Amino acid sequence: MSIEHAQPLFFIGQRVHHKKFFYRGVIIDVDAGFEGSEEWYQQVALSRPPKDKPWYHVLVHNSEQMTYVAERHLEQDSSGEAIDHPAVDMYFDSFENGVYVLNAKKQ
Repeated sequence: MSIEHAQPLFFIGQRVHHKKFFYRGVIIDVDAGFEGSEEWYQQVALSRPPKDKPWYHVLVHNSEQMTYVAERHLEQDSSGEAIDHPAVDMYFDSFENGVYVLNAKKQ
């Protein structure tokens, strides 16, 4: 039996804001549904976000961290500002019109 997944609201290169923890970041990957371990989900995902909705890999602004976040915890970042993270250049070539352009090697 296959699981139906919702279309993602956000895309790679888009800047987002975490509604609960208030950090900004940029999306570097999108999973159609939760792809982490059950152990991690039980320990970390305390609010039990749905596993059949999109989850995002996000580089956190002013940090060296990357997070794995359920879609329901994110909203579009309206600051207009770039993301400061040491790995941004590994994933993106440029920042144009508020969106990061994926590095040609990553496409």
